[in-house]
Amino acid sequence: MPRRWPWPLPALLAWALCWGAFALLLRVLPPVAALALASALGVAASGWAAGWWRRTLVAGGFPLSLALSGVVALPAWAWLLPLALLMLLYPLNAWRDAPLFPTPRDALAGLAAVAPLPPGARVLDAGCGLGHGLQALRAVYPQARLAGIEWSVPLWALCALRCPWAQVRRADMWKADWRGQDLVYLFQRPESMERAAAKAQAELAAGAWLVSLEFAVPGRVPDAQLLAGSRPVWVYRLPLRAEG
Repeated sequence: MPRRWPWPLPALLAWALCWGAFALLLRVLPPVAALALASALGVAASGWAAGWWRRTLVAGGFPLSLALSGVVALPAWAWLLPLALLMLLYPLNAWRDAPLFPTPRDALAGLAAVAPLPPGARVLDAGCGLGHGLQALRAVYPQARLAGIEWSVPLWALCALRCPWAQVRRADMWKADWRGQDLVYLFQRPESMERAAAKAQAELAAGAWLVSLEFAVPGRVPDAQLLAGSRPVWVYRLPLRAEG
């Protein structure tokens, strides 16, 4: 769904889809199973919304409205299923990072001109989500060896299916070793950028690149800045240079 669609349209459409799916599923499945599958649809659709709180509203809107409606009688434990699905998609230890921020398709256009890489260079998307960043990287570095790291099990599995040409593995991006990478790409939160810069400084070789969509590294001088789409791209070459 295009992000230009105004709020609350993404939420209303997602809730309508969930209710429609629930009504259909009730014809062939027990109520608890119908609740679980319809809630899973809502959690998947939460990626349509921009911002953590809006995504939470999209994911939680259907089960909350179902509980208030009293349409079906369900055991108390059944209402834990939507919460479990949300926790599976957005694990607690990933909440400090960007839960699901897709990279726009054209966001990295022009990156190869300011951060050139030789054929076969190793490029890592740290926190690859559903693979939007990997697809954008492939467009600008078609001869690179692309890899992605994702902690969420559903996102990792879906990303691996969507990007079979990349090496996608389930891991904690902060514990994974970045050594040997020629470029590391991030689309995180602003408060996690200092941590990312410290990890890059410690593990990436001189001449490697750290690329961040939207959020700059505080106190560091970028080697280039792009604005191919609606979000800025900050490009740093190791070792990072301090301001002033």
